[in-house]
Amino acid sequence: MVFIHDTKRTLMMVVDLVNTLPDGDREDDLVTIDDLKALLSRHPYSGVVRLDDAELAAVRHVRARLDALWDVDRAGAVPLVNAMLEDGGALPRLVIHDEYDWHIHATSDDSPLDVRMLVESAMAFVDVIRADEYDRIRRCDADDCDAAYVDYSKNGSKRYCDTGNCGNRMNVIAYRRRRASGIG
Repeated sequence: MVFIHDTKRTLMMVVDLVNTLPDGDREDDLVTIDDLKALLSRHPYSGVVRLDDAELAAVRHVRARLDALWDVDRAGAVPLVNAMLEDGGALPRLVIHDEYDWHIHATSDDSPLDVRMLVESAMAFVDVIRADEYDRIRRCDADDCDAAYVDYSKNGSKRYCDTGNCGNRMNVIAYRRRRASGIG
């Protein structure tokens, strides 16, 4: 499975953005403008970025729509993605800038940041759907975690997110269970 560079970068951003949502023991990680700055330092955007309270509120609002993509299958994602593209007024075009080779922007550079994030995310999910790789859009299998992730492994066997130590923690729990039952 290979996603092109800009699709993978966008999917990484979506995972980081969705995983800022509060969930169980996880607190909201997108509360302040500094939180938004930190997200944008990991996932920079060209075009207008205001970094004000209104922009923060708009980006926070987008998270739930993107999070919903982890709760549907491939066919269920299609109407969600189409609505995102329509709501964002998507008009795809090829662009080249900074250190990035030719890639697609589907909004103007002066569109609000939340609209650019939403439409760019929808475009990445178009690639996932078209590649028939939607089964790689997953939630963490850890007992106490529901974080979103995308499985980029060759054989599609990844089971845990990268937000914490879920994989290590669950492996330790399984090892202790095996030892307690005399199996390992």
